[in-house]
Amino acid sequence: MKVLVVFDSVFGNTQKVAAAIGEGIGVHTEVEVCEAGTFSQEKLQGLGFLIVGSPTRGFRPTPLIVNLLKNLPENSLQGIKVAAFDTRILLSDIKSAPLRFIVKTGGYAAKPISKMLTEKGGKLILPPEGFFVADEQGPLKDGEPERAAGWITAPLLGSDF
Repeated sequence: MKVLVVFDSVFGNTQKVAAAIGEGIGVHTEVEVCEAGTFSQEKLQGLGFLIVGSPTRGFRPTPLIVNLLKNLPENSLQGIKVAAFDTRILLSDIKSAPLRFIVKTGGYAAKPISKMLTEKGGKLILPPEGFFVADEQGPLKDGEPERAAGWITAPLLGSDF
């Protein structure tokens, strides 16, 4: 199965997560990790699985990821497995109770990404996932790259890898 991991990154943390996901999957199948700015729709040809990730910015994915997904043709992901991830600050690490409430209410980037992927015909195989950073600019919390490497790999090993 051909796998594509597409990401946008502001401070480099989402890029590290995407690379870890690619390394974890790459042991089992062909995988390409691609920055959103270099994505072209030709990359969807023969694709079996698309993973899209973004940092959470204002409770949403970056504009680059939103535009990339909005510009995909209708049903262009038909027959393709999809998953979404983001990087985020752990709620318990937010010291301000009002800000913690706002973040909890506003949500994170992975959920809208997964919604856009399914609206284009993709088959969501896992709930949206978040990987944690220590602060707005990072770094990733300890163990997150390793968690990212195994996040997709375990459920897919039983499928058609």
